[in-house]
Amino acid sequence: MPQPEVLEADESEADQPLVSEPLKLVRIASMTQAMLVEVRGIDLDEHAVARLQGVHGRTVASLREIMSDELREELDAVVLPLQEGASEAEVRVAQAQLAGWLEGLFHGIRASLWGQQVAVQRAAMQNLEALHTLDSTGAPVEESGSGPYL
Repeated sequence: MPQPEVLEADESEADQPLVSEPLKLVRIASMTQAMLVEVRGIDLDEHAVARLQGVHGRTVASLREIMSDELREELDAVVLPLQEGASEAEVRVAQAQLAGWLEGLFHGIRASLWGQQVAVQRAAMQNLEALHTLDSTGAPVEESGSGPYL
């Protein structure tokens, strides 16, 4: 089943959505946040750190696949790759940074959708107002100035 477009970058890139697979994005973001919460209060041994580091790398790679060029560049600038053998603290910080970036992305998507909704409502109101200025034949209604108060 094709995925709906979530956001468009701007008018010039209207054909390319910012996120090509929104459901995959939601799954990845949910997993990232859940992992961050799960590992927050526990000490990680070196195997757990290595596993978390591997998951982090695969998560970033998966995100890069579904992002527009613009978001991919932002992701690469904000979420720096972990070096092999990163410490527990480095891995936790990287995971928190990724979760924060994803949360910001969702806030941006919500704001954009709200803006689009407002624009559609304005256009609908303008169309409705234009319809009210036409008579039954479709000709513009002229104000006669002869009403009950004149």
